Amino acid sequence: MKKRRVIIMGAAGRDFHNFNTYFRDNEEFMVVAFTATQIPNIEGRKYPAELAGKLYPDGIPIFPEEDLINIIHKYDVDEVYFSYSDVSNQYVMEIGAVAMGEGPNFVLLGPKKTFIKSIKPVIAVCAVRTGSGKSQTTRKVAEILKKMGKSIAVIRHPMPYGDLVKQTWQRFASYEDLDRYECTIEEREEYEPHIDSGNIVWAGVDYAEILRRAEQEADVILWDGGNNDLPFYKPDLLITVVDPHRAGDEMTYYPGIVNLRLTDVAVVNKIDTADYDEVQIVLENIRMWNPKATVIMAASPISIDNPDAIRDKKVLVVEDGPTLTHGEMSYGAGFIAAEFAGAVEIIDPRPFAVGTILDTYEKYPTTGNVLPAMGYSSEQIHELENTINTSNAEVVIIGTPIDLRRIMKIEKPTVRIRYDLQEIGHPTLEDIIKKMNL
Repeated sequence: MKKRRVIIMGAAGRDFHNFNTYFRDNEEFMVVAFTATQIPNIEGRKYPAELAGKLYPDGIPIFPEEDLINIIHKYDVDEVYFSYSDVSNQYVMEIGAVAMGEGPNFVLLGPKKTFIKSIKPVIAVCAVRTGSGKSQTTRKVAEILKKMGKSIAVIRHPMPYGDLVKQTWQRFASYEDLDRYECTIEEREEYEPHIDSGNIVWAGVDYAEILRRAEQEADVILWDGGNNDLPFYKPDLLITVVDPHRAGDEMTYYPGIVNLRLTDVAVVNKIDTADYDEVQIVLENIRMWNPKATVIMAASPISIDNPDAIRDKKVLVVEDGPTLTHGEMSYGAGFIAAEFAGAVEIIDPRPFAVGTILDTYEKYPTTGNVLPAMGYSSEQIHELENTINTSNAEVVIIGTPIDLRRIMKIEKPTVRIRYDLQEIGHPTLEDIIKKMNL
């Protein structure tokens, strides 16, 4: 039987997982290529033979998504599998039209084909959009489980932007581990807060292998989702965070809407800073799409380590990169803190942006007067540092989940902000988790 020739469209995350769980060693298919987007410097490499299995002794090439039509014709492709997250439903169908307009099927793999089953209980924290508040929700769940006397393994959605073979599985327990694995800013933003809380974090490329190793150390697996993607493991409890600052996106972004349909618990976050009407829109959409979900109302209170340093100053706000880029937010917690603390001006970083930082603004024009903390390479981290230091700001507000001062020299006074999950009323996450009888 002729093998079906396949392209997997991705961004170095869900695409590799879909390959590992569905296509690797599957004689029905020949995966001829991956395409890459969202993350810089993924294309031009190969998914390595060491991870690709016996059918791919030479590995699998990774091309820019912009080359999709050419690749379809070059490799006589039969099927295109869309395998990344945090894009509008409209975009998914537009790219589907591009693929089908050249002849191939356009395919989305569902949870039944890609979930991995654990021998341990799994609690998964996902979201409807990037930047909704997964990280603080995951930390809250970890705190609850540890208070219950459970050992946990936090397994983070992949961010394998380096040597994929070396990143087959990774275990992070200290800052030294972050340095050893040469983590990007985006990776550090997800791992550092867990390390600060004493949690062990696992990540990498092969999530079956990661799970086998993590299960040996933990009573409970805690999936810490990325973007608005589905969990990789079959959850015993799925918690989905919804953001009223982007009310309506819970219905119109893929695959966040699938998380909303599947979820056991919907956490409506940031109600302390969102408009009342927007919160009501989100609640109505939850009732429409998943009336069985338990709803938890939550705030995301912001703490400022030195608010007096902001008052009456011109400030530069540095925010979480993915929240501003494919998350399409024009501001974040740092911007809110600057306004709350009385900054006289929030300066526009664009005139000071250089290199790929400037490119980021051009690619994501919805970004507001804030600086996305882009750092996917040492060169880009240097460009971010240069942008900060050449600005005319009197104070820099670090609104990222990590302390940027650990990895760069900021030559201006800095103020760091933090944010956590604060549940309002009942039920709480603890109420729900205790009912699981773990």
